Amino acid sequence: MTEAPQRASLPPALSGAEAAALAERHGLRTLGERPPLRRYLRDLWDRRSFVWTLSRAQSYAQNEGNHLGQLWAVLNPLLLIGSYFVIFGLVLGTRGNVENFIAFLAIGVVLFSFTSSVITSGAKAITGNINLVRALHFPRAILPISVTLRELLTAAPGFALLFVVVLVTGETPSWEWLLFPVAVGLQGLFLLGLALIGARVVNASRDLGNLIPVIVRMLRYVSGVFFPVSHYGAELGEPWGAILVNQPFALCLDTGRQALMGGEAFPLQPMQWLTLAAWAVGTLLVGLVVFWWDEARYGRG
Repeated sequence: MTEAPQRASLPPALSGAEAAALAERHGLRTLGERPPLRRYLRDLWDRRSFVWTLSRAQSYAQNEGNHLGQLWAVLNPLLLIGSYFVIFGLVLGTRGNVENFIAFLAIGVVLFSFTSSVITSGAKAITGNINLVRALHFPRAILPISVTLRELLTAAPGFALLFVVVLVTGETPSWEWLLFPVAVGLQGLFLLGLALIGARVVNASRDLGNLIPVIVRMLRYVSGVFFPVSHYGAELGEPWGAILVNQPFALCLDTGRQALMGGEAFPLQPMQWLTLAAWAVGTLLVGLVVFWWDEARYGRG
């Protein structure tokens, strides 16, 4: 009779601590955990190429379904500028003491459109990609970051259009124009912080997402898109006038106007730039910590 083959002996079972040490040694991590903040930031940096590729592809795809394609990236801001000029410049006359109201309005419309799109899309960064969040393991902050970068790329043709508008309407090129990318960069950092906060808040309660369009509409009228906030801030008196002028949404527009229009109408005000920088850095840091703190809960029912 042939002997039955002996069954290979199994290795002894690992304890929980041993299994955790083995997983750590091979770079494996628990799904749905909140990693230390430093490691979280390192993971985000390691995936920067993915964020750039994703953002660029999504930005390009936004207008691909239209017959005019990417031309809409310029036509949309042009149509908005024209329609708002008729309503607020000709009908309502909200120009205050601004002489070059077309350039003033164009800068406000394009910059606030960037603000509006980041806040609206950033709030849905998690809930709008819930299947992706549940299927793959990656730092969830990639989603609001990619939304912000996508909207920045989408707005880039509008930013370029502003240089043409200010030239056509009589502004003279100056070295201050070099500050416009700085103004946009500070605005982008501030909006990224808001996108991180909004994504967590809406993920916690989707009902709050219905308030985002209302909030954006209110911000449109208090940020100075259609009128100079300094003019109406002076009429309000203190402290409301100072609050209106120094709130970040107004500063995003004012710094852009100081960069492109400058001169006596909008002279550079370093304190406003420093205030916007403080808003941008502070909001980004708060937003990053707030978003990271809930990392383990994203994608759960």
